[in-house]
This record gives sequence, C-alpha cells and structure tokens, in this order.
Amino acid sequence: MADVLDPSRGSAGRQPLKHRLAERGIDWSLMLLLPALVVIGALFLYPFIYGISISFQPLEGGGPFANYQDFFGDSYQRDAIFKTLQLAVPVALVSVGLATPIAYQCRRDFRGRKLVTLALMLPITFGSILIAQGMLRVFSPYGWANLALEAIGLPKADLLYNYEGTFIAAVLTTLPLAFLLLMGFFGGIDPALENAAATLGAGRATRFWKISLPLAMPGILTTFMLALVEAFAIFPSAILVGQPDNETHVLTIPIYQAASQRSDYAQASAIAIVLTLIELLFLALMVLLRNRLYKGPAVGGKG
Repeated sequence: MADVLDPSRGSAGRQPLKHRLAERGIDWSLMLLLPALVVIGALFLYPFIYGISISFQPLEGGGPFANYQDFFGDSYQRDAIFKTLQLAVPVALVSVGLATPIAYQCRRDFRGRKLVTLALMLPITFGSILIAQGMLRVFSPYGWANLALEAIGLPKADLLYNYEGTFIAAVLTTLPLAFLLLMGFFGGIDPALENAAATLGAGRATRFWKISLPLAMPGILTTFMLALVEAFAIFPSAILVGQPDNETHVLTIPIYQAASQRSDYAQASAIAIVLTLIELLFLALMVLLRNRLYKGPAVGGKG
C-alpha cells in the first residue's frame, strides 16, 4: 500500500528510455549531427590517422621511428622548427595586435566603416599566392614602391627574398581572419555596459581597458590561437618572397619537398605530425592561459 501511495518509489525504473536520455540532454535531434560527423571523419580524421600510420613505415626501411630519427638527426631540417616559431608567433601577435583596435572601432557604425572593412577583407579575396606575387612586383628594384622611395630621396626597401618580406606577406594574409573574428567578439559586448560606465565618468580609454578588453579577452586569445595555426601553415610566401633555403625554411617546406620532389609520403607525414604536435602544444598552453586570465563570459550579452 505504501509503495502505491509513494509516487517517488519505483517510478524511475518504469520511465521510457527516451525520457531517461532526455534528462541527460540526449534526444533524437542529435542525429542531425550525423552528416557533419561523417564529413569530418572522411575529410579530416581518416587522413590524419592514415598519415600517422604511414609515418611509421619508412620508405627506405629501418625501424618504425626511422622517419622521425632522420628528421631530428638532421640539424638543417630540425632548425625548421625554430624558424617556423620565429615566423609564426610574431605574425600571430602582430595580426591580433593590429586587428584588436580596428575591430573595436568598427563595432559601431561610423563614416568610412564600410571602406575600412572592405580594405581589410581584400587580402582574403587575393589569397596568399597573389599577395606574394604582388609583393614581387611592387617591391622589386624597379617596382613602383621603390621608384617612389627613390624619387623622394629615401633608400629602396629590401623586402624580397628575406624574413621581413615573408613576415609582411604572412601578416597581410592573417590580419583579415583576426579582424573578422574580433569584430564578432567586440560586437557581442552589450553597449549598455560602456554607456553605464560613461555616465559614471569613465573616459573612452578607461572603458576600453576596464570593460571591453576584459570581456573580449577570451575572444582575443581564441583569435590568437587561430591566427597562430594559420601562420604555422605558411608556404607560398616562404617560397616566393622568402629564403626557403635559409631564413624562411619553415616546416611546410620539407613536407612539400619530401612529398612532391622525392615522393616520400612517409617522411612527409612524419614531419607533418611533428608540426601538428607543436601546434597542439601551443593551443593547449593558450587554452590554459585563457582559463587563468578570465573565467567569465566571452561577451557581455545583449538584450
């Protein structure tokens, strides 16, 4: 009799499976994710797993780690790790540093906002190869940029086949991505927060440093991580504008040489795995830093 009168006893065991799964946030709507998971598995996971497997199958024989031993045993190839870091990290820092104030200004409408946005988006339409080709013509000894500098009595700019030119080309490629992402983060901050601070006497700089920047910090760090990944994958600029045999011998170059010039896909996969592990290490460190710096919401919210 007591069991009948007490609805809390024995009821959980008679609940349909659908209800028990719904209590844990699982329902049939998750099946909509299945096509995306299939695409991710086919285009990303399978090639990645396959690349790992063939990296342990050296073309010229030896143990399973022969490709990795050859890479780390060659000081010239091993130095590509440091040259990649010397290029990618500054490129990501400068791109995010330039994009942050511009995105902050463009979060609200003003005269010339569309022109600024268009100018920053143009490099995306060109692509890294066209940017590098353009720099070859603009900064050549008789390009219009150097001719203009010579006309006003200034020395010519030496921005071809060196680190500096590759750095500029990489920033031009990465800056639009950082700007687009930061536009979304700054645009998501509730303007009422800054307006309230302004009524209390906070100046524009104070509102930025005390309100907008802390709220946008998770987004800035996320943008830096994505810009870093983009800079790690630099290739056309390092080949066309840089010194692929010296200053800009980044990791993507030995990957290309192993795969395309020597048809050694096992060695190329091994170097690609090294590059991936370095990227994952940096991303893990940035995630830890992001969690330590700020634990609040990424944006202020609207409404």
